[in-house]
Amino acid sequence: MNFSDLQPVPNNPALFIKKEKILIIADLHIGIEKQLQELGVNAYSQTNLMKDRIISLCKKYYPEKIFLLGDIKHNIPLSTFREKKDVTDFLENLLSISETHIIPGNHDGNIKKIAPPEVIIHPSNGFVFKNIGLVHGHRWPSSELMLSRYLIIAHTHPTIMLEDRLGYKNFECCWLKSEISKKSLSRRYPESKKIKFVVLPAFNPLCGGIAANVDGLIGPLGKLIDINKCEVFLLDGSFLGKILDLNRE
Repeated sequence: MNFSDLQPVPNNPALFIKKEKILIIADLHIGIEKQLQELGVNAYSQTNLMKDRIISLCKKYYPEKIFLLGDIKHNIPLSTFREKKDVTDFLENLLSISETHIIPGNHDGNIKKIAPPEVIIHPSNGFVFKNIGLVHGHRWPSSELMLSRYLIIAHTHPTIMLEDRLGYKNFECCWLKSEISKKSLSRRYPESKKIKFVVLPAFNPLCGGIAANVDGLIGPLGKLIDINKCEVFLLDGSFLGKILDLNRE
């Protein structure tokens, strides 16, 4: 498998690997609207819309496996009854379509108690599928994971800040691609070679994000990644260049 096989789905915050027939999405944050409503934001649940969107992708691409890279649920440390039910129903819908895997994120406490038993739950420090390491990104990945050729990360909800000539700022969801050099890896993962990686945008549109060209990447892997070398792609496939180029005045 080559890095070029890790293809974003056009106009969707989802990754599909055709050769392996796997669909990868991240950061669903089911239940986030409750927190937003408590802050005075009139937000409606995206759960059914996200479910329908994934079902539509599955009808088009026929994945044999679906990987959810963490933060399936939102509220921590406790989840509401409604959120638990929504998460369970959501996962049952995915199971009716395809084998479903979860690599837990920092919002996924007690996910094993909420998820149907048929869902395959992996350790939160990552799972290796062939030569691909899959991890949410809120904690240091396992040494085994960092021996992979390619790494798929979530957690940071990447966006890019664009500013027009009048100084108005706009934030667009984006994909980030680059590699972690062997030199950067050597101190914590001395046996690792350079690793090419992709950072997934959040699947839930209510999540907001971190502007990579302003605040970099959150999580421990951000300490190993040279953010300026990351290539930026919008959801429609537009290539904006490297973050270093976007930061030039």
